[in-house]
Formats: sequence, C-alpha cells, structure tokens
Amino acid sequence: MRIFRWISAITAAAGIAVGGAAPAVAAGPAVEPFIIGGSTVSSAPWAAAVFVNGQFNCSGTIIASRWVLTAKHCLGSSMTVRVGSVYRSSGGVTATVTRQVANPSTDFALLQLGTSVSTTYARLASADPAVSSTNSIYGWGRTSYNGSASEQLKTATVRNTRIGGSCTDAYGGRAICSTGVSGVAWKGDSGGPQMANGVQVGVASMADGSSSQIYGSVAANRSWISQTTGV
Repeated sequence: MRIFRWISAITAAAGIAVGGAAPAVAAGPAVEPFIIGGSTVSSAPWAAAVFVNGQFNCSGTIIASRWVLTAKHCLGSSMTVRVGSVYRSSGGVTATVTRQVANPSTDFALLQLGTSVSTTYARLASADPAVSSTNSIYGWGRTSYNGSASEQLKTATVRNTRIGGSCTDAYGGRAICSTGVSGVAWKGDSGGPQMANGVQVGVASMADGSSSQIYGSVAANRSWISQTTGV
C-alpha cells in the first residue's frame, strides 16, 4: 500500500508544496464523498484550523491558551489559526502564530499564539490506545479523493491495526496505524487529532485517501510537549 504525505487541499490545487516537498499523488480510486466519509461536527471547542499565508493548510488542536498542536509538515510562513468554530472560514477567534517549534525526530509541531484564546482545550493522552480499538478522527480535509476541503469540521471512526514498531509517522516517530470504519483521513486533515475516550492520542501524519491513515503517537511525544509548553 502506498502512503502519501498530506499537503494542503488548497495549495495542492495551486501546485504548491507546503512544509517541505511532498510526493506527487497518483490518480486515486473513485471514492464517493463518504474526512472522506464520516459526518459533520456541531461542536469542537478544541479544534484549530491552520492557515499559511492566509490559505487553509491543515487541521490541529489547541492544547493551552497560547499553544496549538499540529503536524511538522504543516509548517510554513505567515501562519494563523482559527479556534472556537467548526467552520474553517468563519466564526471563532483568529490568532497569529508568533513561534513555531518542530520536533526534530517526529511529525509533531507546536504553534505559539500571539494572543491567549480562552476555550476548552484538548486533553492529551499519556498512553497509546489499544490495538483493535476504535477511535475518532477529526479534520477539515477533502471530502472526496479529488474534491475540496470541507467547510465544516468532520469526524469519522477508525480501527487501530498497529501501534509502534513498523508503524511510524512521516519522520520515523512512533505512530498509530488504522483503517477506516466510517471514513478515512485525507489532504487537509494533516495535524488533526485522533481521539479516544475524550483525550487526544494521535496527530494526523500520512494517509492513502482510500482505506488507511497513520497518526503520530501523542504519548510518545508527551514529554517533549510538556517541556515546550508546560502542559
């Protein structure tokens, strides 16, 4: 199975790679809009839409008043985030990113905001979920293989198949591999969360857009997050 690095649904359409060069995506299977699949979300106060140069690029989560967690390959210049709205283009609070901190060995990054945002923050896991457990993924990514990014936040259920070992993120970090149950992640979902029992266990790193995805392990990056943010 070929796995592709995510790039922004918006910038990909313009032929621009964000956060480093990404492999070209081959023509994919015909997939009905089914996130791809899943359903829309009416409330997610911890969700963060990530923009580069004013264009939607990735998904993420706000974990403290001035810190957003996303994927390292989502980084770029002139970054902002929208927090507190399930709509990526309206509502909530828009904050400027004043500092980017990339993990040197995993697909994790932290964005420090220039202003504090008061909301319900994502809680972070200290342990990986179990193999074969079902978790929820969230993001504003494309709703079909060659379609557009979703305006409203979406969610889908996935089943974990492997954790750690040969399952690694785009930079070789420990990861959670899963297959889709009600839907799968795709471009624009990068940096978004995988949730289990109300806590964030993963950060979207790679996917094939049809059946499976790889999320970096929050537990494996927990010490680095804490050292950087105090969370």
